[in-house]
Amino acid sequence: MMVKAVRIHQLGGPEVLTYEDISIAAPGPGEAHIRNEAIGLNFLDVYYRTGLYPSPSALPLIPGHEGAGVVLAVGPDVKDLKAGDRVAYTNPIGAYAEERLIPADRLVQVPDAVSSRLAASMMLKGLTAQYLLRQTFPVSKGDTILFHAAAGGVGLIAGQWAKHLGATVIGTAGSDEKVKLALDHGYDHVINYKTENFAERVRELTGGKGVDVVYDSVGKDTFDGSLDCLRPRGMLVCFGQSSGPVPPFDLGILSRKGSLYLTRPTLFVYVAARDALVDGAKELFDLVSKGIIRIEIGQTYALKDVADAHRDLEARRTTGTTVLIP
Repeated sequence: MMVKAVRIHQLGGPEVLTYEDISIAAPGPGEAHIRNEAIGLNFLDVYYRTGLYPSPSALPLIPGHEGAGVVLAVGPDVKDLKAGDRVAYTNPIGAYAEERLIPADRLVQVPDAVSSRLAASMMLKGLTAQYLLRQTFPVSKGDTILFHAAAGGVGLIAGQWAKHLGATVIGTAGSDEKVKLALDHGYDHVINYKTENFAERVRELTGGKGVDVVYDSVGKDTFDGSLDCLRPRGMLVCFGQSSGPVPPFDLGILSRKGSLYLTRPTLFVYVAARDALVDGAKELFDLVSKGIIRIEIGQTYALKDVADAHRDLEARRTTGTTVLIP
């Protein structure tokens, strides 16, 4: 059968995203055929489109790492799902399509209290916040953290989650509007990095002590300053590079700045095991269902207009999460 999808035939700018027909076969062993009702947009999609991250498969490539919808059919040996089930996912790549085949063990059930648009908008971002705050550096009551891009999709979730865990939460953002948005989502302090030196301001806010952990998805532009925000033996968690990759540096700087820890984690390692994926999603859905975490869908685009969505994302004209509607 034929459905519409967005594919990349060559690497480049948003103009390489083409909306076209593709064919879908019947689901094979261990697979599910799903209809996407909503698809999440992420900077990760940009990285694959430009070639900053190596493509996980040969071109042409269907981008997109998260979505939610309804199971249409399942292949042999799939026991936990049936046609009609509401599901969401965050891997593997291939979400920019009306329908798709996907390994059934990568799908999680969506509770009734969570809409498909909400689920699609938070799977990658929410599970990213989950592994960062609960596993990479487990945040505890009394910790002080710094989270860059506080008004972004991950940032707004992380601010509320970290506050729920009892932390003092400091963020950075690039406009007064984004500062206000982050303050409305759990942050105790938000620094406008365009008008203030964020490292100096963090030192002021912490009485010169520094923070326990910095979560940095910006990369090149914030790396040096992030190190300067940490207390001795603090941890810098680099989980993205929206401003470009961090250049090579002298490892000895970690020693000179206080025996610091540095890690570069990725979500897909943390949720590689089926149990880890299900447990993380359950915790996320539970907090959202209870209203402890509010997911802000800032923008909605038709799937065929995905190039415009990429342009706005790269120009930092978006806030919160963005969903594409097939």
